[in-house]
Amino acid sequence: MRMVDIIEKKKDGQALTKDEISFFVKGFVAGNIPEYQVSSLLMAIIFKGMDDNETFNLTEAMLNSGDTVDLSGIKGIKCDKHSTGGVGDKVSLVLGPMVASCGIKLAKMSGRGLGHTGGTLDKLESIPGMKTRIDIKSFIDQVQKIGIAIIGQTDNLDPADKKLYALRDVTATVDSKALIASSIMSKKIASGADTILLDVKFGEGAFMKTIAQAKELAELMVKIGKHFGKDTRAEISDMNEPLGFAVGNILEVKEAIEALHGKGPTDLKNICLESGSTMLVQAKVVDSPEAAKAMLMSKIISGEAFEKLRQMVIAQGGDVSYIDHPEKFPVAMYSNEIRASASGYISKIDAMDIGLDAMRLGAGRETENDKIDTAAGIVLAKKVGDKVNIGDILATLYTEKPKFDTIAKDIAGSFILSSSPVQVHPIIWDKVE
Repeated sequence: MRMVDIIEKKKDGQALTKDEISFFVKGFVAGNIPEYQVSSLLMAIIFKGMDDNETFNLTEAMLNSGDTVDLSGIKGIKCDKHSTGGVGDKVSLVLGPMVASCGIKLAKMSGRGLGHTGGTLDKLESIPGMKTRIDIKSFIDQVQKIGIAIIGQTDNLDPADKKLYALRDVTATVDSKALIASSIMSKKIASGADTILLDVKFGEGAFMKTIAQAKELAELMVKIGKHFGKDTRAEISDMNEPLGFAVGNILEVKEAIEALHGKGPTDLKNICLESGSTMLVQAKVVDSPEAAKAMLMSKIISGEAFEKLRQMVIAQGGDVSYIDHPEKFPVAMYSNEIRASASGYISKIDAMDIGLDAMRLGAGRETENDKIDTAAGIVLAKKVGDKVNIGDILATLYTEKPKFDTIAKDIAGSFILSSSPVQVHPIIWDKVE
C-alpha cells in the first residue's frame, strides 16, 4: 500500500477503505509517512469530503493510536460532556458538581484555551494548588470515591489527533466536519465514558457560525457515538454573546461559585439545568427532564452541588479556602469601567471580539506556549436585551498591563445598541438525539 495512491484516490473523490485509513494514521503517528503527504491528503478531504463510514473508520484509527481509558472499575454509568468551545464558557465548573451531587459519575478530560476560547483546565488551575495532571488510577479512584474528576488529557491518549490537529492548524485544513467530528469523538470515546453529551455552539464566538452548520456537525458526532455503542446526544447552543458575565479564569471561577450558590447569570443557570437534565436521563437517574431539573435545583438549594466542587478541589490538591472565600483570589492591578456613549437596547455583544480582547488583556493565549494572567479578563454589566442609558457601565476590564486604552475602545465597540426593544433568544436552540 502506498500513500500516494491513497492521496490520488481521495483526490478523485473516492471513498477510502478502513485499511487505507488505518495505514495512513498508523504511518503518520509512527513517523513513516511525511507531513507533506498527510497535508496533501487532508486538503483532498477538505475538497472531496468523507462519507459516514470513512468518518467512523478515521475515528476508530485515531482512538486506537494510543492508550484508551478503561472505566469499567467504576460502579454505575459513567458520563462525559464536551463543549466545542466558546467565550465565558465555565459550564463544566458548575454542571459537573451539579450532576455529581445527583449520583452521576463524571469522568472528564478537558482542554486548554487557545485564541478567543477559554479552557476548563486553565480555569481550574487558577485555584492555588489545583492539579489537573493526574495518573489514570488516581483519576478512576477519585471518580469512584466522590463522583467527579476533571483532568487534562493523558500524554498518550489519541496521539494521532494531536499530530493531525497540529498539522491541520498550519495547513488551513481545520474546516472539515468529518475531521472535526473524528477529532472530538476519538478523544471522547478513548476516554471511556458510557454516555456523552455534546454542546455544539454556533455564532460569533463559536467555530460554527450558523445553526445549520452546528446541527450538521452535531448530527455527525451523535452518529459516531452511536456507532461505537455510546449513548450520545447533542445540544445546539448560542454563542453570539459571551456566556454569563465573566470572561477570564479567576473571574469565571468566581462566577461558577456564585452559580452553585443559586446566584449568577440566567443564561448560565439555564444551560446547566438543560444539559444536566439530559445527562441525568442518559444515566437513568430519572425518567424525565422535568424530574431531573427539580433534582438539580434541589441540590443547589441544599448546598450539595457546591459541596461537590469543594470535594473535587480538595481531591485534586487545590486550596479549598479560595472556594469558600472567593474574595481571597487576587485582583488584577488595573481595572477600567467601559461606559455607554448612547442610550438604547443592547442588540448584540460580539463574543468573538470580547474573547479576543480578554486574550489581549492577558486572560488567554495566542499560541500554546503563552503564559496566562489568571486575574485578567472582562466582566460584563449588561446582556443582550438590556436597556442602557448614556454613562451606564457596560463592562469592566481587569489586567496587569498598564496600556489598555485601545482594548477598552474595542470592548465598547463590541456592544451594539438598538433604539427599540430586542428579543432575547433561548440559550439552547435545538437538540439532537
